[in-house]
Formats: sequence, structure tokens, C-alpha cells
Amino acid sequence: MRGGVVTGRTATAAGTGRAVVLEEFGKPLSLRTFPLPGPPAGGMVVACGYGGVCGTDLHLCQGHLDIPVPLVLGHEGLGVVRELGAGTDRDAAGTPLAAGDTVMWASSISCGVCPPCRLHREPTLCERRRTYGVNRALADGPELSGAWADHIVLQPGTAVIKVPDGTDPLAAMSLACAGPTVAHALFERRPVRLGETVVVQGSGPVGLAAAAFAQLAGAAKVVVVGGPAGRLERAADAGVGDVHLDIAGAGDPAEVLREARAAVGGDGADLVIECAGVPAAVGQGLGLARRGGSYLVIGQYTDAGDTAINPHQIVHRQLDVIGSWAFTGAHLVEYVRLLPALTGRFGLAGLVTPFPLERHADALDAVADGSVIKAVLTS
Repeated sequence: MRGGVVTGRTATAAGTGRAVVLEEFGKPLSLRTFPLPGPPAGGMVVACGYGGVCGTDLHLCQGHLDIPVPLVLGHEGLGVVRELGAGTDRDAAGTPLAAGDTVMWASSISCGVCPPCRLHREPTLCERRRTYGVNRALADGPELSGAWADHIVLQPGTAVIKVPDGTDPLAAMSLACAGPTVAHALFERRPVRLGETVVVQGSGPVGLAAAAFAQLAGAAKVVVVGGPAGRLERAADAGVGDVHLDIAGAGDPAEVLREARAAVGGDGADLVIECAGVPAAVGQGLGLARRGGSYLVIGQYTDAGDTAINPHQIVHRQLDVIGSWAFTGAHLVEYVRLLPALTGRFGLAGLVTPFPLERHADALDAVADGSVIKAVLTS
């Protein structure tokens, strides 16, 4: 025992862990108990105190993505190292790692040998990516392979990073998936340039991460177009975004779009970032960019269907239209390194609503109806 943390393999293997399991699509989730194994060589067991609820989890539960079931949900988490496997002594940044350290971990492990990994230098597009809480079925073992649990077993190759001392875990969890996703989009796909005007479509975690990162990057003005109104108010209270416009509750969405254009100078924004995940937002967003500007699409992670766009707007405005998919362990490291700057400027903890693990159904409902910005399961 070290500081209240069990460090021996025998003690770990003798324990059990609780986890939220997706048994069948469209059916209520179950809270089950599983044996708690020792850590694999090159991996670790983490006491997962916090598991984020992402909009993607709603789609998983409804069967909108082709995943194996049953499985433990949860692809974003934060916890305390309980036991390290043989050969594991440092995190992804090379910092010494020990039982009792607070860490976050990347959700996916890329295979390293498929064409995107091996030839195209695009591990986010890995054809055989294994993702905690998404495609690690119970039958594949170990069962505790998702963050909606009080323990998770992390496999060799997982990017694990220590969280800076003094970081509020709820603040870190506010953008646990969104932050690395936006780090990929704004650091590599289309960076925010100093002094640019930015419009962000969507006021969920991805949209607010995009707005916050744009502000840190030196954007002259960041306009958030989203809703419902309560979300925008909480974002404003947290200091995320300069202008907040409610299009979700608007009687005339076209008027809100005109306000957004006016807020960035009338000609349109240098960069528009789509984070809404609503197909119709794409056609609207193309008209928010200035001529010669950029349109960066992050939000269409799940196939929500087709939408009508006017291709003339792309040509007439001479737009750069760019997509960005998911993130890698390197992007998680970048997010965690930014946490002191993010938490120093923005009230991120105020964006989070915690729910105990037993209230997972309430957390999902709250995310579905938009009454919370970020739900986090605690154990």
C-alpha cells in the first residue's frame, strides 16, 4: 500500500470493478461488476475517478456506429494509477510515472502498419484503430476497457500523460475529448492566425474548445453561434467566446446569421469552425466566411445524413474547406500541456455537471436534451 493506493499484483487481481455496459443498442445500460485483473506488461490499471459523456456516446447507444457489443462505454477519462505493468515507468512525455499519479489517456491506439499509419502519416485515419469504450468488446478482454467504470485496464501502446499538479479534475474533464480533437484541428489542419476573426458553430464541448483555443491563439474576436441559451450563458460566464448568439432558439435563424457576420465585420470571418454536428449547419457556415477565408469542419463525426449546399459559395468565396477527424495521443499531450493556460483563463469547471456512476442514464438524458454542456460520471 502506498498513500492509500494498492500497488501489489495480488491485491489488484483480488479486487473487482464496476462498469457501465452497453448490452444492446437502444436498450437501457447496465451497471455490472467484473474481476479486476493485474496490469499487462507495458500497460497499467488506473482507478478511473472520472469518465466523460460525449455526444458520440449517444450515437453508440443508439446503434448509429458499427461497434461490437456488449462493451464498457467511455472513451475519455481521468484517474489515479493503481498499478503499473512490467516495463512501464514513464508517461508519453517521458516523465517518471508511479502508482498514485493522476493521469489522462488517449482513447485510441493506432495499428502502425495500415496505409494511413505507415504511408500517409495519418494515424487518426488508422484502419484498425482500437478505441477504449468504442470497439473493445467484453469478449475480447479485459472487460474493464472503458472509462465509465471505477477502474480501467490500459494496454501497451496507450498514450498516458500525467496531469499537472493542482489541476481541478472537472476542469480537465470539461474538454477531455473535445480538447485533443480541437488540438488536432487547429494545430495541424487549419491553425488560427494571430488577429483573425473566428465564428464557431456549436456550443457543445467541441465548439467551446474551438472557441477557447482560438482565443488562446490570439484571435481578434470569437463569435459562438449555438444554443440552447443556457449553454451560451454558461460559456459566457466561463469567458469562452466574445459574442454568443442563440440560433437554436431563434425564430429567424437567417437574422442570427446576419448578426454573426456583422459581429466579425460584415464581410465574414477569416475562419469558420463547424462543431455543431448538424448537417444543415454546413450550408449556413459556408456563408459566414469572408471571401478567401476558411471553413473547418470538425463536428460531423457521425453520419447524420446529407444536406443541401450551394457550391457556388465555395468558388465565389474562394474558400478553403477542410475536414479534421479525431485525435492521437500526441494531441492529448498537447491538450494536457495547455491545461494550466486554459484553466488560468477560462472557468472550465463551471461547464461540467458531475453524475455518480449509478446515474449514468440521467447523464445521458441530460446530454441528449442539451440541459448540460458536459456530463461527467464520477466513481
